[in-house]
Amino acid sequence: MISEWRKQRERGALEAMSGRRPGRKSDPVAAENARLRGLIDKLEGELATATELIEAQGKVSALLQQISRRSAEQK
Repeated sequence: MISEWRKQRERGALEAMSGRRPGRKSDPVAAENARLRGLIDKLEGELATATELIEAQGKVSALLQQISRRSAEQK
């Protein structure tokens, strides 16, 4: 009787463990934080690029104004 109970217990334990994957449970908060950190890095890169473009446009505008003034003075 005891040996039969042990067999049933072992089968039950194996069946209960069969649906679980080994290892730590995934943490949804940590996964979301990692996703958001990646998004922040991407957006910071895009912001740096946009800032450089705006600065370059300002320099081009200033240069064109100087050229326009010189042209007007020569006439």
